[in-house]
Amino acid sequence: MKKTSTAQNGLIWFGAGVSLAEILTGTAFAPLGMARGFAAILLGHLIGGALMLLAGLIGGRTGRSAMETVKMSFGQKGGLLFAFLNVVQLLGWTAIMIYDGALAVGGIFPVGHWVWCLVIGGLIVLWVLVGVTDLGWINRVSMAALFLLTLVLCKVIFFDGAPSTAALGEAMTFGAAVELAVAMPLSWLPLISDYTSQAEKPAQATLVSVVVYGLVSCWMYVIGMGAAIYTGESDIAVIMVKAGLGAAALVILILSTVTTTFLDAWSAGISAQSLSEKLSGKWVAVAVTAAGIAGAILFPMDDITGFLYFIGSVFAPMIAIQIADSFLLRRDRFGAEADWRNLILWLIGFGAYRLLMGVDTPVGYTLPDMALTVALCLLAEKLLPKHGAKG
Repeated sequence: MKKTSTAQNGLIWFGAGVSLAEILTGTAFAPLGMARGFAAILLGHLIGGALMLLAGLIGGRTGRSAMETVKMSFGQKGGLLFAFLNVVQLLGWTAIMIYDGALAVGGIFPVGHWVWCLVIGGLIVLWVLVGVTDLGWINRVSMAALFLLTLVLCKVIFFDGAPSTAALGEAMTFGAAVELAVAMPLSWLPLISDYTSQAEKPAQATLVSVVVYGLVSCWMYVIGMGAAIYTGESDIAVIMVKAGLGAAALVILILSTVTTTFLDAWSAGISAQSLSEKLSGKWVAVAVTAAGIAGAILFPMDDITGFLYFIGSVFAPMIAIQIADSFLLRRDRFGAEADWRNLILWLIGFGAYRLLMGVDTPVGYTLPDMALTVALCLLAEKLLPKHGAKG
């Protein structure tokens, strides 16, 4: 496969960051106020970005896809569990993103929810068929349009309005807000190596990808939070209509949905190849997109908070074990059938995350859960016989 440049990786992750889901999630921070809300967004993205960087470096250094790197900690059969869970996660994201995009576009041009689901889904299929390494000019044009139009959106929200006096809803705790900010970068952890492993300069591409995504995602969160505070609206489509953006709004909403959801569908295909080498990643991605379209048409998907926390509980302990094995213990179990030690540690980490959801900490649940899981990995290495240590 043709290698991707650092610039291409940066554009891919710019597209991932410019997301309607990020903007909509950002509206939930409004009751905290701009200062505390921004602090929670920034802290959450610093935590999530650090984890993305480490995950991407594992794939970049080994040249393996995200789910193949998971097998380095959990073995060949053990890695299949996470490949399956990742395909499920990505199918869920594909449906949610198509649903949100169609709902927002339908607020501007109400021709039918199912019509916009088909339009957005069709464009995602086009992106998939073109392929990640051949998207150069398409991405450059798309990203330039998105960049200019999000600047316009910022002007409308922050410079043409004044803080709303309307009630903004009940404020969540600061820790819960941090976790909601961690959730988005955390959802990309099982994907980033799919792209950094194909980069010409993996370490450089990983750093650029994480920095670009982190900055743009923070920007989207702040747009959502600012929209709720300054306009009293949480529906971004309504804000765009009030601002008279019209066709520009249509471009923003459709392109941001397509460029982000393409990554979900594409990585679902790559993860599916970890389940069986007989599967074609590209055609699995098309099938996932088709299933996402059907789900977006048939089921309501307005509240995704529980889905985000589920992602955290599955993938936070998983990446914690990978970080411990790759950077601290130099442990590689890629050749093993299954690493039961790490599977048990992951299960403990999964349960700990769910328990921590009932505890209010200033840094959310991901960081304490990962610290506990890494500590258990180090303790297990001391107490149990060593297997598969490198050199």
